[in-house]
Amino acid sequence: MPLNQYDQVGLLKDILNNHQMDCCGSVAELKQLERLIKSLLANTNIDQNVKSVLEEIYYYSQHGINSNNLDQHIESHQGNLSQWVSEIDQFS
Repeated sequence: MPLNQYDQVGLLKDILNNHQMDCCGSVAELKQLERLIKSLLANTNIDQNVKSVLEEIYYYSQHGINSNNLDQHIESHQGNLSQWVSEIDQFS
């Protein structure tokens, strides 16, 4: 059963919150973020402000997947993680 947009946004925020709270994550989570974002960006009704946040998160995911030290990558984006969740909450 495919996830609707509301569920996709919820899962996206859950992963970001976990990265922020735990200061660690997995490549599988980052790949899941990429899949969610691609799906959300395909929705033509999504707010332009959300699109720019989603693009930032997508780049975060790509860089994390290719990082030699994933935990360090996540730690270096702690400020962004909470900001992204807040911005998504404002527009979703």
